[in-house]
Amino acid sequence: MSEKKLSRIDSFKALALQVTCQAVNQAQNRTEARSLMQDTIKRLGQQIAASLAFIGSDCRLVVLPEYLLTGFPMGESLTAWAEKACLAMTDPLYESLGKIAEKQGIFLAGNAYELDPNFPGLYFQTCFVLDPTGTIVLRYRRLNSMFAPTPHDVWDKYLECYGIEGVFPVAKTEIGNLAAVASDEILFPEVARSLATRGAEIFLHPTSEIYGNARVPKEAAKISRAVENIVYIISANTAGIANTAIPTASVDGGSKIIDYRGLVLAEIGAGESMAAFAEIDLAALRRYRRRLGMSNLLARHRPALYTETYQQSHFYPANSMLETEVDRKHFIQTQQETIERLAKLGVI
Repeated sequence: MSEKKLSRIDSFKALALQVTCQAVNQAQNRTEARSLMQDTIKRLGQQIAASLAFIGSDCRLVVLPEYLLTGFPMGESLTAWAEKACLAMTDPLYESLGKIAEKQGIFLAGNAYELDPNFPGLYFQTCFVLDPTGTIVLRYRRLNSMFAPTPHDVWDKYLECYGIEGVFPVAKTEIGNLAAVASDEILFPEVARSLATRGAEIFLHPTSEIYGNARVPKEAAKISRAVENIVYIISANTAGIANTAIPTASVDGGSKIIDYRGLVLAEIGAGESMAAFAEIDLAALRRYRRRLGMSNLLARHRPALYTETYQQSHFYPANSMLETEVDRKHFIQTQQETIERLAKLGVI
């Protein structure tokens, strides 16, 4: 068999692994927090191995929930959270996760808070993908966040460091073109479309969200993003967040896989589970993308129509955190100023 044939897989199984997040908020220091993260990774290694033994050796992709190693900051300052809960870009914890991917021969996708030496004093919520050699092949920083720094907050410098392709990365792999959409960014169609126009075929969606009502906005958005971009969506939710004052099961359940037609292939309820797995048929997706007709929304896309509209500058501002000495009040204050500006202009 030729090298080219070996490097292309047209059909495989993927798993949205729903597991409990053990939050580190109550950890007294970085050492204690790191110990909790290491325990989570050890448990993940066991859970992934057992899940794959059940699903089968053709499961080549596992997606983990949002900020699984740490939970989210609950009152901690940017500095305190960076010290306690954030990973370095070359963190040994990534190596530990990479060993799981290598041992199981899978692509392993996750989400963590990450430091970047180019932006001291800040951190980014980062989606990552490790390939079967344990190498990070995708690093996407969340662009829309209510209470965390984003590349847009340091936009000019971020573009200097990584360019626009680093803002909207797509990893072209043997199991298709992978891209990540973080949590409630599924509600922002521009993020998904920007990735799809760069060739993304599978959206990895680590999330931690309330589940139980099929008509909530995120559920509608997942179907919509799949259909309008002709992509698979693998959405992995937490099975609750433990070790915080928030009731554990507040964000629990509903991990799912949606195909490029908007059909839900697998979906589970509450609790830890490996039942949200399904076949990813890339050959069928690629045939669908090349068909003539009304359903080919990618081929019907006319981005030039919207250029002038999207260049308007009175919405949420760029570069608002180039000065790193900011506190959490910054996020609410900036949104309030944006609302007031839009109200004066009659937009809202």
